[in-house]
Amino acid sequence: MKVLLDTNIIIHREASKVYNQDIGLLFKWLDKLHYTKHVHPLSLKEIQNYKDEEVVRIMTIKASNYFELQTESQESEEIIEIRKFDRTENDYIDTSLLKELFNNRVDFLITEDRGIHKKAKQLGLNQKTYTIDSFIEKCTSEYPELKEYNVLSVKKEFFGNLDINDEFFNSFIEDYAEFRDWFNRKAENISYITKTDNGIKAFLYIKVEEPNSESYKEIQPAFTPKKRLKIGTFKVQSTGYKLGERFLKIIFDNALANKVDEIYVTIFDKREEQQRLINILEDWGFVYWGIKSTQNGDEKVYVRSFLPKLEASPRLSYPYLDRKSRVFLCPIKQEYHTDLFPDSILNNESPLDYVENEPHRNALKKVYISRSIFKDLKQGDIILFYRTGGWYESVISTIGVVESTILNIPNEAEFIELCRKRSVFKDDELKEWWNYKRYNRPFIVNFLYVDSFPKPKVNLAQLVKLGIINSAPRGFEQISNEQFEIFLKAARANESYFIN
Repeated sequence: MKVLLDTNIIIHREASKVYNQDIGLLFKWLDKLHYTKHVHPLSLKEIQNYKDEEVVRIMTIKASNYFELQTESQESEEIIEIRKFDRTENDYIDTSLLKELFNNRVDFLITEDRGIHKKAKQLGLNQKTYTIDSFIEKCTSEYPELKEYNVLSVKKEFFGNLDINDEFFNSFIEDYAEFRDWFNRKAENISYITKTDNGIKAFLYIKVEEPNSESYKEIQPAFTPKKRLKIGTFKVQSTGYKLGERFLKIIFDNALANKVDEIYVTIFDKREEQQRLINILEDWGFVYWGIKSTQNGDEKVYVRSFLPKLEASPRLSYPYLDRKSRVFLCPIKQEYHTDLFPDSILNNESPLDYVENEPHRNALKKVYISRSIFKDLKQGDIILFYRTGGWYESVISTIGVVESTILNIPNEAEFIELCRKRSVFKDDELKEWWNYKRYNRPFIVNFLYVDSFPKPKVNLAQLVKLGIINSAPRGFEQISNEQFEIFLKAARANESYFIN
């Protein structure tokens, strides 16, 4: 397999100081799988014009680590159409990289550039164009036996119990002169962390700020008085396990519990990992606000309104739901249930069996595969997941919201690619799903996990007694909004999610 690497990937790999361990993990996977690392001649030319002379010197020495493409493929009509929108030399280089992927000169392209990913989608190359994180996810999903670490679940931990000398914190120490002192002063404060065999992989510190409790004098434009949740420190390394989404759920849960009006974060954007985090935040509704001026330089400020409001897409509204949306029951078998929804674990299951060591477990964006007769699910529809098991054991455990459905999937390969990282199934199981009924191929429901209902959960016997259903659901079965209200009361659901 030939992998084409974008310029920034190479520069960060060969930098004299490596604070982005994601790069190291990416290259470990490339070496394990014996993928050849290729570079476009225009990328090498771009590096030669780089402002940092030390980077140019190092790259001149280390260029032999990569296979330089010796020829360029022809310009097709599709590439010429994309070229019309190129305005700068960087745009031209981006399209040239995609051209080699489009013409099958290379198998994959790895880049953190969002502009390239947008062009790739236009060219139908989005399944072959990866970020660092998504490529690692692909590898851990396809080759779980080759991973070198076990991911532990997210847990709360006092600052004082963490080792500030863990290499995970190097980038903070580099960016913030006062970081060690600040870290030590927070010894009695709680953080959220994920650790693996090799050390810390994710860290989050959040703080609730009351109106008028902070001056915000360093932020421009100025903040008006509001109750806010500040994302004080947030970093996630790539592991292939979607830890970023897992930690976003913690942020949103805390914002909901504390009834804040807004969430905000201040962040530098000089490292790939910081830029990637900004991209994740923007995907979930954070918008650029302005600048925070500090002794360490200017940080960007991103904010997300957390007032109950329905936006254009469920992700931007998350975690809020329209109370008047259509509501569907959806059965999920016992053997898959807690694997997909680890937070919905039942009393008779062991938490140790569901450590977050699969990408789909941490993901907020999940995939449900179905052959239901009813297929007409729409964005914003609410799904109540019904764990099968019998009269008293079957329960409605989890609530989600539909993002999209994918019908008429053309072939097995695309089906596997669409499902692989966000469903509970391995590749061989997905093949079985696809081929089980030749004339009734499965379809995909992309949904967001919202919450798990408190224990004890409402079982089948109660659902029938309450008049919500007469028998166990098969496929997607709609219930009325009146029945939904009866269920929410019986389930003791968190009313904070719902907008009238």
